Amino acid sequence: MEFRTEFQDYKDEMAFLREYLTEQGYLYYVLDAPVIPDYEYDRLNRRLEDLEAAHPEEITPDSPTQRVGGKILDSFQPYTHEVPLESLQDVFNEAEVASFCERMEEALGPNAEYSVEPKVDGLSVALEYRDGVFVRGATRGDGRVGEDVTENLRTIRSIPMTLPEKLPRLIVRGEVYMARSVFETINAKRELEGKPLMANPRNAAAGSLRQLDPKICAQRQLDIAVFNLQLAEGREFVSHAETIDYLAAQRFKVIPHKTLCGTSDIQAEIFRINDKRMDYPFDIDGAVVKVNSLSDRTVLGSTAKFPKWAVAYKYPPEKKYATVTDIVVQVGRTGVLTPKAVLTPVRLAGTTVTNATLHNQDFITEKDIRIGDTVLVQKAGEIIPEILSVDTAKRPEGTKPYLLPETCPVCGAPVYDDEDEAAIRCTSASCPAQLLRNLMHFASRDAMDIDGCGEGNLQKLIDAGLVKSAADLYDLTVEQLLSLGKKVDVWANNLVRSIEASKTRDLSRLLFAFGIRHVGQKAGRILSDHFGSLDALLTAPVEEMTEIRDIGQTTAESIAAWRELPQSHTLIEKLRVHGVNFIGEKTAKSDLLAGKTIVATGSLTLYTRKEINDLIESLGGKAAGSVSKKTSYVVAGENAGSKLQKAAELGIPVLTEEEFRTMIESGNIE
Repeated sequence: MEFRTEFQDYKDEMAFLREYLTEQGYLYYVLDAPVIPDYEYDRLNRRLEDLEAAHPEEITPDSPTQRVGGKILDSFQPYTHEVPLESLQDVFNEAEVASFCERMEEALGPNAEYSVEPKVDGLSVALEYRDGVFVRGATRGDGRVGEDVTENLRTIRSIPMTLPEKLPRLIVRGEVYMARSVFETINAKRELEGKPLMANPRNAAAGSLRQLDPKICAQRQLDIAVFNLQLAEGREFVSHAETIDYLAAQRFKVIPHKTLCGTSDIQAEIFRINDKRMDYPFDIDGAVVKVNSLSDRTVLGSTAKFPKWAVAYKYPPEKKYATVTDIVVQVGRTGVLTPKAVLTPVRLAGTTVTNATLHNQDFITEKDIRIGDTVLVQKAGEIIPEILSVDTAKRPEGTKPYLLPETCPVCGAPVYDDEDEAAIRCTSASCPAQLLRNLMHFASRDAMDIDGCGEGNLQKLIDAGLVKSAADLYDLTVEQLLSLGKKVDVWANNLVRSIEASKTRDLSRLLFAFGIRHVGQKAGRILSDHFGSLDALLTAPVEEMTEIRDIGQTTAESIAAWRELPQSHTLIEKLRVHGVNFIGEKTAKSDLLAGKTIVATGSLTLYTRKEINDLIESLGGKAAGSVSKKTSYVVAGENAGSKLQKAAELGIPVLTEEEFRTMIESGNIE
């Protein structure tokens, strides 16, 4: 459709923007053929958001702006599928495929057609439309009862919110997945932030779709491949291929497939899909063979477990031998030393593998992997190369067991064994391998809150040699920043001002900014309130710290270990010279809620979740996330769900927001 710039009124403009942005989204997310720049799409989307904010009565469920922003749920509700989402019988070799085809020929004759398509390794869901509008989506579950994940499915841009043809009811089945490229990007970011890495795209997709906060699900950039028509009121179809073509015309992103006859053609297509598996954006774990005729499917029916008219050919993991030519150690941005085996090149699952992670010392010792060994390799989850075993019969003479180094290979600092995570860590806070991640954390919003310290800008400062520790940020001048390139004068001035302003941040933020293991925002506040100054904390015995509520032995020992490091002494003294605040301001306004544990649940209207939790703690109470026998009160908004039920079972008082506010304003606490 052509773009318009003149409109009769705001209603006309809103209607046009909804339709135009939906069209552009289809071109981008389904056809992968965008015609306008991302900037232009974002600009028009912002315009529609502004119009909807000014005229909320005109917001429609199919608006592109409504894909993200649903309320945070306490739990997912069960949903009974009208048409069961059946699983498929697995077959594992050519003989079993041939046996399936023979059974079909006996029942249907020699000219039966079959659809062969890749089996996406994701999470199966059903999407329901009424009068052409998306109304509900649910996970497969056990095939008959799944979970309603409608709000999260709305965040998947390739799922159409409205359809060209307005059938009374339409139900389709698809596989939600995380593209390999997205998986790799997210894991790279998580590594930078010091978070645990996702295991594989399938688990990442499943975990993302079951996030109770749709905004988190949206950040995971999930996608879908629709592969079956479950129900279509007012429409009749002859074949599966016809339904797939119809769904593509309805703007679904559909599974690639071929319609074939004959066992040999089916076998060839199964092997072709395997050979091309890395060409797909999604992971696959097999190929699906289905009878094409819908009437034949009805005749064949199903067993108690599977439809008789389809099978899933499961590809065995490809395994090959390679030689370990070296073992090298990398230092991650969280300080973890990760050993990696350098391998003679070997082709696996469509790519050439030249190395495999060895995880940690326990893994190396358990399998007794040595330099020079011949090892059996496969791709875990078809993504990550892993060593399965060692062929000790081919081991060269003179090899020695491998041990990780006792000093960091990047900075030379001592390393320590982190028993909690079965990992070896570098002890240096200023280790170059960890510098970017540490600086990002130090400058983050919940820490020292320094604007202009994004990953890209910090990397430039590191590359230019201007920053080698967090304390060096306070040495930066506008003149130094201008030397990094043109058109940075505004950023340079703003950054220097923001750095200067950060000197006045409360001690609790500084403690969090240090990145001490086990010291998060809450622990930072508690320590700041108790000790009042950084100097008092630096000399406090471990025993004193463990006596503080919510500060355990592990946290206390982590603080004690951190403050003994020479790098920590250097950092603290440099920050002191620059005038960074080391004094805490006690956040508790009173002890009105002292000894009380309060859980807020449901959709709140008088407070945000953060506001009510901060208020509870400012009055000396404990804001908890789950209901237990120790809970004093539950403050419940709309759709409170399971926590409200738990409170009733335990006899815990339940307050509305208004009752909670009245209670604390009156000071009448029971």
